[in-house]
Amino acid sequence: MLQSFVYNRYLIISGERALKGFISVENLTVVGIVLGIVAGIYLPELMLSLKVVGDTFLSLLKMIVIPLIFVSIFVSIASLSSLDDLKDMGIKALIYYFSTTALAVLTGLVVTNLIHFSPEGIKHSEETVKVNDFTLESFMDNLIPSNIFESFAEGKAIHVILFAILFAVAVVGLSNAKRETVVRFFDGSNDAFMKIAKWIIALTPVGVFSLIGYVVADKGIGVIFSLWQYVVAVIGAILIHAFINLPVIAYIFGRFNPFSYMKKVREALLVAFSTCSSSATLPVSLEVSTEKGKVDKKVAGFVLPLGATVNMDGTALYEAVAAIFIASVFGVELTLFQQVIIFITATLAAVGAASIPSAGLVTMTLVFSAVGLPLEGIAIIIAVDRFLDMFRTATNVWGDLIGAKIISRFING
Repeated sequence: MLQSFVYNRYLIISGERALKGFISVENLTVVGIVLGIVAGIYLPELMLSLKVVGDTFLSLLKMIVIPLIFVSIFVSIASLSSLDDLKDMGIKALIYYFSTTALAVLTGLVVTNLIHFSPEGIKHSEETVKVNDFTLESFMDNLIPSNIFESFAEGKAIHVILFAILFAVAVVGLSNAKRETVVRFFDGSNDAFMKIAKWIIALTPVGVFSLIGYVVADKGIGVIFSLWQYVVAVIGAILIHAFINLPVIAYIFGRFNPFSYMKKVREALLVAFSTCSSSATLPVSLEVSTEKGKVDKKVAGFVLPLGATVNMDGTALYEAVAAIFIASVFGVELTLFQQVIIFITATLAAVGAASIPSAGLVTMTLVFSAVGLPLEGIAIIIAVDRFLDMFRTATNVWGDLIGAKIISRFING
């Protein structure tokens, strides 16, 4: 009798634990993505009407991003023992970002050269492409803030990052008493913002369901098949970079199991996939990397906001593939020298164009112009841009998360 009771109690407890594990936010987010795709295909009108739900979720994430960027970077720098630590961490972050972006572009070029595109019958999209011209003046205007409060209001992340760095460096030079007062205030603010972020993260399954469902209902699945070679090339190259290149770097330099780490931070990757925004994903990235991925809080607070702004592995790779594909559409045979130009332009532009309006399209035009490709070629591939944006944004965020983990190891010795 007692044994039967104990056994039944064991089954109940085991069942409760299994159910609790299944209904985690991460698992429900996966379910939300799958249901969103199905609903987008079979209930398009409903999903179009539910767009407001996804927009609300995005607005909540964006609401917390800018203050979170400011306080996390400020606390990370102001809490350092010396400015030499900032220089050390900053240099390591930039080396990592440039290296992985270059590797991503190289991967894209190799994959596209192995694929023989046959783009006959591909039609131009009817969508118009408006891109702000890139000039040195516009670049500097979008790099240096003239009114930091306006930058906060308009959500200009690069302005906020620059101001946070300058403010933190100034605070480091204050007396210990004053410095401690300021740092304690912003450290408490950081914890409060993270608590708000956790509340918003709890809504992720509903948010991604609406976002994914709307994209499928709006664009349809059929458009993907008309550009299937291009889509396969982009996704194939992205998967190689995400599941081979970055994990190898993580294992060699970070000395950790990248796939075990991916499992811990997968919620950030799912949010990045559904929102197509590295910045909107930042609250989730900060939470899961520190709480579950065991990344040092100071490192995560500096490296992840910086990466969300300047690190675009997936985007740079995507644009290198796009250049080769559009060249084949227009019958242009690119030489090895021209592909080297694509490599250099895509790598540098992906980092340098982060503060420019319409950054993705500006980078694309820079790459196309560098090798003489017609800019109207962008209209051909824009139909599948939103779909592919999911994959490249998830790759961008995955690169940020791996970078934070690697740099955390070096900073903490």
